[in-house]
This record gives sequence, structure tokens and C-alpha cells, in this order.
Amino acid sequence: MELYFLGTNAGVPTIQRNVTSIALRLLEERRSFWMFDCGEGTQHQVLRSPLRLGKLEKLFITHLHGDHLFGLPGLLSSRGYQGGISPLTVYGPPGLKVFLDTALSVSQCRIPYKLDIIEHTGGLVFEDDTFKVEALLLEHRIDSYGYRITEKDSPGSLNTELLQSHGLKPGPLYGKLKKGEDITTDTGVALRAADVLFAPKRGRIVAILGDTRPCANAVKLSQGADLIVHEATFAHDLAETAYQYHHSTSRQAAELAREAEGRELLLTHFSSRYTSPEELLPLLEEAQEIFPKTQLAEEFCTFPVLRRSSGK
Repeated sequence: MELYFLGTNAGVPTIQRNVTSIALRLLEERRSFWMFDCGEGTQHQVLRSPLRLGKLEKLFITHLHGDHLFGLPGLLSSRGYQGGISPLTVYGPPGLKVFLDTALSVSQCRIPYKLDIIEHTGGLVFEDDTFKVEALLLEHRIDSYGYRITEKDSPGSLNTELLQSHGLKPGPLYGKLKKGEDITTDTGVALRAADVLFAPKRGRIVAILGDTRPCANAVKLSQGADLIVHEATFAHDLAETAYQYHHSTSRQAAELAREAEGRELLLTHFSSRYTSPEELLPLLEEAQEIFPKTQLAEEFCTFPVLRRSSGK
């Protein structure tokens, strides 16, 4: 599980940075990737990346401002032209379906794969055997949602040395033990799954927040997360400007990560006034004063979501 940034700018694209889009790569877990937001030009960014749109399984929109949405019709169309035939589900706030239906129908765009558009107003958005995605409303000029992606705990690996000492070779009985079922070997030895399984692997949690002022729901979504992605549109000397435009500063993002007891923080969604990496360093420094494990998101860079040890 790792994050790959396709755009880190706020509002409009610049020569240095594109507008918001983030890929959550789940190649080991699901052999696919999910995308969060799809600002204008995202499909061009994909062409410069190792991502393949045919592997895109789910796409989550935080809110309906153009810098998070305008790249969506083009990307959906290009996915078909690039050979994508597997189903794709797009999630987002009310109004998303009207936007996409209008754009695709007026342009007579033909989608050669099953496309589902699911609108939500928060709560449990998706769940299966391996992942759960929840959303909560944040504080922005229009309805903007943050997402909490929870990987469910997975069974620990088998103690194969112990099993072999009982004369048990790989086969169907291994599978039963892996599922937590107790067995009896051909020689009559009873084995409890709990005795031959190592500790379960703790699932990871990622919080990806849409545009927002500091608010309680952002803390809830980020509680105990292994990786928090939070906007840092301005440095804190522009806190009043950030408030007026319903955004956050880098210091406010760090204060949230500290309050939520997260493990790592990634800052993104930078104002166009910061045109170079050097101009972004003050945002990083003021955040690290409060929450040391902070990094600046960079386009075309991968950020792994590390797994905590059990019990930590």
C-alpha cells in the first residue's frame, strides 16, 4: 500500500505543479489502484507515471470544485481507449452523477466498461473483506468530504517449522489452519489454529482529507491513522486568508495530526503563490515544529504506508 501523487497544487495548475489527484496503489493487496480526486490534466499526469488506467478500480471525489473534478470526464474516456474493460466505481457528493452524465452524454462519449456512480453524504461508503472506506463532511465553501481507508487485519502466517515437526506437509490442512480452523492430522494429532499461527497482521489506516478548515470531523477521520494527507494551502502567516477561503495552514494540519495521534503527515494542496520547492520549505518547517513526522507531497513520488507492529 502506497500513495502516489499526480497533483499537489490548489486552485489552478501551474508550470511547476498540477491540481489535485492522488493514487492509492494496492498492487499487492488488490492488484489495482484507487484514485482520490481528479483535477484537470490528471490523465496527462498518468501518462508520465507508472500507473495504468486499466488497473483503476475505484475513484473517490472529495468535493465538486473544478480543481478536484474537471479531469474526470477525460480520464474516464481515456480509460476505455487504453484498453480498460474492468468495472469502475466512482464515489462522491450529490451532484456528481449529474455532472458526469451531462459531460459524457453531451460529448457522446462511449464508455466500454461498467461504470457505477455512487453519490453519498458521508458514513460507510464501501466495505468488503479487506477494506473499509468511511467519509465525513468537512468544513469548506461547498460540501467537502474526507475519507478514511481502513485495511482490515489479516491472519498471521503459519509456523511451518512447527507443522513439519508434526509431519504435516503443505496442502488442504494448511488452508484450514490459515482460516483459523482446528484440525486433526492423519496420525491423530489435534492441532489448534491459534497454536500454529503467528500474530495477525495489523491493518493500516490512511486518511485523505478534502479541502477544509480545521474541524472536528477531520480529527475523527484521522484518529490513529498511519498516514494522514491534509491540505496546507498557506503558511500560517496567512491564517486569516486561509480561514476566509475555507482552507487550512500547514501549522493547522500539523496540529490536527498531533491531536489525532497519527503516525505520519503528508502536506499537499499548496497555493500557487509558492512557486518553488524552496518557497514550500517554511510550510514544512512550521509543521515539523508541531508534528515532526511531516513531509511535503511531491508529484510523481511514492510514499509507502508502513505497517505498525501488532500492539503498537
